[in-house]
Amino acid sequence: MTTDDVLAAWTAELAEALGFPEDFTLDRDVVLDLARDAAHGVARPAAPLTTFLVGYAAGLRGGSSADVSDAAATATRLALARGEAPASSEPSASPEPSGSSEPDAR
Repeated sequence: MTTDDVLAAWTAELAEALGFPEDFTLDRDVVLDLARDAAHGVARPAAPLTTFLVGYAAGLRGGSSADVSDAAATATRLALARGEAPASSEPSASPEPSGSSEPDAR
């Protein structure tokens, strides 16, 4: 199975388990691109947080494809702008993991 096959099967299984309508479609590339931009523009742990917040915001707005696109565009714009901002001279409040395979306790 390819990664695309695994992701398609996983998202279909999860959507069904969460009670999504049968006609639900996921623009996986939008979600993955958003996660990438948050991870690189903000910090790696921002990826799941950002995708969750975008999904939640889209749901609050009605949950249409346009709602998802609008929320994702806002988050992408903010993440990319943050990634372009000059680095602060202050130490980061939550440093990147140092290659440890231990799960993050946050």
